[in-house]
Amino acid sequence: MTLFHRTTSFRVAMVAGEASGDGLGAALMAALKVLHRDIEFVGIGGPRMQGEGLNSLYPQEALAVRGYAEVIRSLPRLLRIRRGLKRALLDERPHVFIGIDAPDFNLGLETALKRGGVRTVHYVSPSIWAWRGERIHKIKRAVDHVLALFPMEAPLYKAAGVPVTYVGHPYADNFDLEPDREAARKVLRVAQDVPVFAVLPGSRVSEVDYMAPLFIATMRRLLASRPDAQFVVPIATRPTMERFRHHLYAEKAEDLPIRVLFGHAREAMVASDLVLAASGTATLEVALAKRPMVISYRVSNSTYRLVKKKLRLPYVGLPNILSGRFVVPELLQDDATADNIAQAALNALDDPRYREWLSKRFASLHRELQRDGASLAARIVLQIAGVGSR
Repeated sequence: MTLFHRTTSFRVAMVAGEASGDGLGAALMAALKVLHRDIEFVGIGGPRMQGEGLNSLYPQEALAVRGYAEVIRSLPRLLRIRRGLKRALLDERPHVFIGIDAPDFNLGLETALKRGGVRTVHYVSPSIWAWRGERIHKIKRAVDHVLALFPMEAPLYKAAGVPVTYVGHPYADNFDLEPDREAARKVLRVAQDVPVFAVLPGSRVSEVDYMAPLFIATMRRLLASRPDAQFVVPIATRPTMERFRHHLYAEKAEDLPIRVLFGHAREAMVASDLVLAASGTATLEVALAKRPMVISYRVSNSTYRLVKKKLRLPYVGLPNILSGRFVVPELLQDDATADNIAQAALNALDDPRYREWLSKRFASLHRELQRDGASLAARIVLQIAGVGSR
C-alpha cells in the first residue's frame, strides 16, 4: 500500500478517534498548511479533517467505541486496524505521527512507531489528572512530545520528564467572547421569543444509544413545563444521525418540536437558552458559548463501577474540572433520569443571577484557554518533525 507521494517534502500521519478530535485535527492541519505548503496527510479522521485534505484509510467511526464491554467486543477489529496502520506507516515512514486523543488506540501505535524511528506527537493529554494517573509512564515511552490543551496538565508531564507544551485550546481561539444569540437563531431559523434547548447526545453511536432515549424523555418533561419550547439536536456524523433518528421513531417522538441538524453544533449552542449535554469535549464548547448546561452520562453498570474506582476528582465535566469545583450540575448513571435532568435544567433557566454569574465564569475560562493553540501546535510539530517552514 502506497500512502504518500514520494516527492512530498512533509509527510504527516494522523489519527483522530471521534468528532472532537476531528475538529482539533482539522484546525491543526489548516495551521500546518500555512507554515508548509508541500504537505500530505494520511491516517484516520472525520469529515472536517478530510475536508482539509486527509486521506482517511478507515472510517473514523471504526474507532469511536466507549465502555469496557464495547471495547472488548470491538477489540479484534481495532487491533487489526492498528496492526495495518503500524505496518503501513513503518514502511512509508512519515516525518511525524500525530495521535489526537483516543489514547487507548493511539498510545500503542505511537509506541511502535517511536521504536521504529518515527517521531511521535500526542495532541490532547489523556486525563491523567482525573483518573489512571499511572498512564504517564506509558505516555513517556510512546511519545516525543505532548501537546496539552489545559494549563494544569503541563506541570504533571514536566515532573515526569515528558516533553510537553501547553498550547491552549483551539476552540477558545475560534469562539467569540460574546456569542451572538440573535444571529445564531436567525441562521437556524429559530424564533427569537421562545425557550430553546440544545441537546447534545454524544459523538459516538454507542453514546447515542445510551443518551438519546434519556434526552427524548427529558424533552417531554421540559415541554410539560415550557409548552412553547423548541429543541435543536446537532449531530456530527451520518451514523450517529441515523441512530438518533432511529430512537426518535422508537420513542414515538417524531411529532415533538425537535430539529435534528447535520453539523451546526456551535450555532445550536449559541442559539440556546440551555444545553443538555453528554459528558465530553462538547461541554467545553458549551462553556465557550457562555450557556448554562446540565451534564449527564450513562454507560453499562460494569463500566461505571470500574471507572468510578479510578476517578481522582469528584466531577467529570470539563467546565467543572477546569473551574476546580461544581459550576454546572452533573447527573451520572443512576442519577441521570429524565425527571432529574429536566428539574436541573429548569432550576438553571429560572435563576437569572446564576446565569449571569456562570456567563462571567465561562468568559474568564475562555480567556485562560486562548493561546492561538492550532498555530502554536503546528510550530511544535514542525520542530519535532525536523521540517522547516516553507
